[in-house]
Amino acid sequence: MSKRVLVTGGAGFIGSALCLRLVDQGWTVTNLDALTYAAAPASLAALDGHDRYTLVKADIRDAEAVKAAFETARPDAVMHLAAESHVDRSITGAGIFVDTNVMGTFTLLDAARAWRDSLPADRAGAFRFLHVSTDEVFGSLGAEGLFSETTAYDPSSPYSASKAASDHLARAWGRTYGLNILVSNCSNNYGPRQFPEKLIPLMILNALAGKDLPVYGDGSNVRDWLFVDDHARALIDIVERGRAGETYCIGGNAERTNLDVVQAICDIVDDRRPGGVARRELIRFVTDRPGHDARYAIDSSRLQDELGWSPSLDFETGLAQTVDWYLDHEAWWRPIQEGVYRQERLGLPA
Repeated sequence: MSKRVLVTGGAGFIGSALCLRLVDQGWTVTNLDALTYAAAPASLAALDGHDRYTLVKADIRDAEAVKAAFETARPDAVMHLAAESHVDRSITGAGIFVDTNVMGTFTLLDAARAWRDSLPADRAGAFRFLHVSTDEVFGSLGAEGLFSETTAYDPSSPYSASKAASDHLARAWGRTYGLNILVSNCSNNYGPRQFPEKLIPLMILNALAGKDLPVYGDGSNVRDWLFVDDHARALIDIVERGRAGETYCIGGNAERTNLDVVQAICDIVDDRRPGGVARRELIRFVTDRPGHDARYAIDSSRLQDELGWSPSLDFETGLAQTVDWYLDHEAWWRPIQEGVYRQERLGLPA
């Protein structure tokens, strides 16, 4: 296939890592992004002026803007990442999650179908649409077992319910309209350039500042952690070589409790920036999130067996690299702290 791609949400955390890697691998990238609070154009500064990268500021819910973006991109593939993604925000403001994640995906799918139908037969047959989703659509695991491509959906939060709905829309557009749909469901991502409302960057920056480190409940909730650049590699493998109509689960093989993660961050920050108090003493257990899933873990064997992908970093190495990035890039995160997000607690219903 040729290498022209429309990426939605490319100024976000995962999207920016993906755009950087796509351009590095020879793709021509059009990034369609509404540049909402969680977008960080500075994450893509390395692509400023690049002849194979274009940023289109537009909302995926705007049908005319999306149509125009397809005409600009002339894509052979779509990689759809644009979404409202923070569970805590969905608890207190579910409407924007339904609007963006469900209706926005519908708008994009319809535009993709129209674009596919306008192409010559050979290009139309090769056109692909990768819908990027989350393992949270599967709900909560018990102490044993792993999510796989055949796990039943059982979402717990407004966020995960909206993503589940968008997954179903994507598959329906494949079965009804013949779009070459692929779906991916990933575990929790971490790494450089993540908006600091999420657990790992929030804990890094609080620890650096000597602030309290709020841990939900007793910290026993388990997540499987996936380094963001490994996720970007997987997405490119899927769009290039995945079987149309299939789902691929992407995990990091790195299950940790939230408390384990926060304690590890404390130890790394203590090592890099010694202070007057051990950072573990800053940990505070706070009211748990409503509907907080107990455990997520992913079986990535289909992706590994079919496409040869595997995580390149163990969690300890990836976490140390992540802490070091935040310590070295205050110019990236300081404007966020002083502007759109001041590290306040989110997600407690009135």
